[in-house]
Amino acid sequence: MSSASKVKATNSRDSQQHAGVYDALILDARLRQALVSLRSLGQRGLTVAALETCDGVPAFFSRWCRQGYVCSAGEGTAGYLAYLKDWLQQIGAHVLIPTSDGTIALLQQHRAALEHHTRIALATDSALAIAVNKERTLAMAQELGLHVPRGVTVSSVSDVYSAVHEIGLPAVVKPVESWVSCEQQRVASQLVVSLDEAQRVVEALTCSGSAVLFQQFLTGRREAISFLCADGEIYARFAQWAKRTEPPLGGQSVLRQSIAVPSDSGEQAERLIRAIGLDGYSEVEFRRDSSGQPFLMEINPRLSASVEIAVRSGVDFPLLLYQWAGGGPIQKIRRYRVGNWMRYLKGDLMTTLETFQQRGRPGVSSPGRAAMDFCLSFMRPMDYDYVDWHDPLPALHATTDFTARWVGGAIQKRFVRIRRKYEFNG
Repeated sequence: MSSASKVKATNSRDSQQHAGVYDALILDARLRQALVSLRSLGQRGLTVAALETCDGVPAFFSRWCRQGYVCSAGEGTAGYLAYLKDWLQQIGAHVLIPTSDGTIALLQQHRAALEHHTRIALATDSALAIAVNKERTLAMAQELGLHVPRGVTVSSVSDVYSAVHEIGLPAVVKPVESWVSCEQQRVASQLVVSLDEAQRVVEALTCSGSAVLFQQFLTGRREAISFLCADGEIYARFAQWAKRTEPPLGGQSVLRQSIAVPSDSGEQAERLIRAIGLDGYSEVEFRRDSSGQPFLMEINPRLSASVEIAVRSGVDFPLLLYQWAGGGPIQKIRRYRVGNWMRYLKGDLMTTLETFQQRGRPGVSSPGRAAMDFCLSFMRPMDYDYVDWHDPLPALHATTDFTARWVGGAIQKRFVRIRRKYEFNG
């Protein structure tokens, strides 16, 4: 039986799912940005399907998801690629929108074959080669005169001592590329505060043969500037700052606010994406130092998890990305609402709990302060990820699933402790 005959669909919305062509297929449907894209395109009358490697993700329950498809193969694998090819041949979509690093890495390798069947919402391979590689991104930024964190490339544990001597501690260890293809996983940045910790982290991150960056630790405000660019012309700009992230060092933003595009980092970000030739959507991240100077962190050449605040503020990046990838006219956005707050409640809860485990580490609030800030945030008017009163089922499903996992996990741990105690006493 071919992989095409194993195509599994869920949450059927009409009787013509396997006849005709969808306007868009959103990949990586488990991610928040995938749900935002579904809602954005669906509300404008476009037919949208979603694909994921597991069933029951919140996006499948959206009223705008005409069909949710489940691929049993893992993200970024040959099986996933075969499934996707068969899906495009059997069913088809005008535009393919990936939203994760792993999927982008896979599409890059097999782009020519896939583009016979669809338009892929990705920048050119030459631009992506720079944007997804932090080492090349930072080198390009330095050529343009942008500030970048002091850092060195580390290939093995034997290089750690000299890196610590040159950069100092605490420091941030991050992979040169976030997606490790041989292990099929995304690798996050980590803060290290001692030589022993630095050696352990570097050993874990370089075991696959990939290099890491050993960078100075900056504690200032984290800002992100997003663009929709086509042939060097900017059609939309948007900026936000992250008050809290999960993990606390600087993962995904869980409490963020829309701001006007800063004059310094905004101009620098534009010069950088134009120099790279990075069309489509991109998010350029900066971290300011103690004096307020912006330092480039990285570029995300895909829809980011925090993109919903841009949509709610008046910059509909998923729609613009679809227009660009589809080859049609692109709407130009000249202004948006500033001062909007948005919160990812699950992530905010988790990062607050992490402060209890990471108390005393650089850049981490005290547990008491973190708990107080978490509670006070309910007093501030803001929007919440997943929550849309015109499309309530994804939020309801996400809440139910999280609660079941949280309560179920707590009960399971309790039973394990009781059993161990019983076995010890027995």
